[in-house]
Amino acid sequence: MKKLMDHMTEELSSAFEKAGYDPALGKVTVSNRPDLCEFQCNGAMAGAKKYRKAPFMIAEEVAENLKGTRLFEKAEVVKPGFINLDLSKEFLAEYLVSMDSDPMLGADRAEKPETIIIDYGGPNVAKPLHVGHLRSAIIGESIKRTGRFLGHNVIGDVHLGDWGLQMGLIITELKHRSPELVYFDDSFKGEYPKEAPFTIGDLEEIYPAASARSKEDEEYRGEALEATEQLQNGKPGYMALWNHIMKVSVADLKKNYERLNVEFDLWKAESDAQPYIPDMVQRMIDEGFAYEDQGALVVDVQQEGDTKEIPPCILLKSDGASLYTTTDLATIVDRAKNYDPDEILYVVDKRQELHFEQVFRCARKTGLIGGDKRLVFLGFGTMNGKDGKPFKTREGGVMRLENLLSDIENEMYKKIIENRSVKDTDAEGTAQIVGLSAVKYGDLQNQATKDYVFDIDRFTSFEGNTGPYILYTIVRIKSILARYVEEGGSLSGLSILPAINQSHKNLMLQLASFGQVAENAFVDKAPHRICAFIYEAANAFNSFYHETKILGQQDEAVKGSLIALLCLTRKVLEQSIELLGFSAPERM
Repeated sequence: MKKLMDHMTEELSSAFEKAGYDPALGKVTVSNRPDLCEFQCNGAMAGAKKYRKAPFMIAEEVAENLKGTRLFEKAEVVKPGFINLDLSKEFLAEYLVSMDSDPMLGADRAEKPETIIIDYGGPNVAKPLHVGHLRSAIIGESIKRTGRFLGHNVIGDVHLGDWGLQMGLIITELKHRSPELVYFDDSFKGEYPKEAPFTIGDLEEIYPAASARSKEDEEYRGEALEATEQLQNGKPGYMALWNHIMKVSVADLKKNYERLNVEFDLWKAESDAQPYIPDMVQRMIDEGFAYEDQGALVVDVQQEGDTKEIPPCILLKSDGASLYTTTDLATIVDRAKNYDPDEILYVVDKRQELHFEQVFRCARKTGLIGGDKRLVFLGFGTMNGKDGKPFKTREGGVMRLENLLSDIENEMYKKIIENRSVKDTDAEGTAQIVGLSAVKYGDLQNQATKDYVFDIDRFTSFEGNTGPYILYTIVRIKSILARYVEEGGSLSGLSILPAINQSHKNLMLQLASFGQVAENAFVDKAPHRICAFIYEAANAFNSFYHETKILGQQDEAVKGSLIALLCLTRKVLEQSIELLGFSAPERM
């Protein structure tokens, strides 16, 4: 469906061409002075030098060609040569009628759908999710949903950390605590137990204890390193324990991600990349890319023109052990072979930018991925407390994600009960829905690359730029529509008519921009633009609601038109929050 801005730009381009000027000068933009006009064209200013003519004269000639157009109700020239434009109410209504019947609500499905893998989880197994995992999950999920909405084949991969020293530490601690377990009996040849000898709660206590001890006890750390190496070499008992750890951890991770309304298509891990490492490393050696430096195997990735030093990419340490770099490169090999993606997007803490710069350069230089394929790093900022420092518990520790969500839900529950707008039996479920909106919208309204302050009091407010305010607006619309039906009205067969006042038109203009916003947000990997759109749309609706009689409207045709607009508003807002990864309750 053609965008509203494209309709206007075509009209202006035609007017420029009729006046004898380059049609490319006819670009229309949203007005930077909304008190004066809705849209503007600055092409006369740009053409003044080329045509050696005063911009005001050019603009007047162009405006003359706009007289009688059905698109604009105003095309006014102001000095030194701006063309101020107001859209025709009739044309705007026609556009919204078309948009209402379009399943994409004015957005265009991709003509050439791409396969895009988004790596946006990255938790380590045997550890609980904490607030540091929040941004990756929320941002990645929104980008994935937006890409799918636009017709792309978007694959979400959690990419678990499951193959490093933490596994050796857990195995070593288990061996110290329960040496009688069959997993530590090298002479055992039978079938290992199907049930794990520990729970997720046990693991979450075992790992920190083992990690702390390894920092003080060199012998213990040596045992853990040896256990890690034996695991990676396939020792049967350790592999059986690893399988238990994975099963227990993944079940718990899925439960927590489900609470966040985050779903991954792939639950792949570092271990899945291990089979690709030997051949990958050997090829880099054989083709002259990798060489030994102080015992380690490295690939130079410094490029001509770099203004700062980019260290070599280390493939193997001096003891032959692989690193995150090795695993990430092998994961690219895995993804290229099995999914042939057009793009791999990494939604990761921005402090890992240098690491991924090295990985991407190495992958390109050594031909691990085709030159026409995109490797993209989206580094997100830190979620901070009100003190401006990384968000912590009151005791100063790292907060578990499930505890943060519970705090938010409890706060929402209290506010919902105070409002007495929902029955007590429904309040808990509503609090979970609204609490999720508070968390996700609170995060996503910020540009991903920026740090932000996580303020529970502000994010759970029903006023201002918050998730609860957005949901309250949607619920208000639902309530009006329900009352209309209760009073004998039908939501089918209604059509949107021209606006009856300025707030009415402002809402229509805001809704009309949805398609362009969704497309731009995906291209730029910028969910915060969808948030900005939603907030402006909610404000536009609430202004319209307070200034316009809807159910009390005497003219039935006008009332039906207003109800039709409410139906479209609800549809656009619900689609928008779906792209962000949350939904609206029936009541609040």
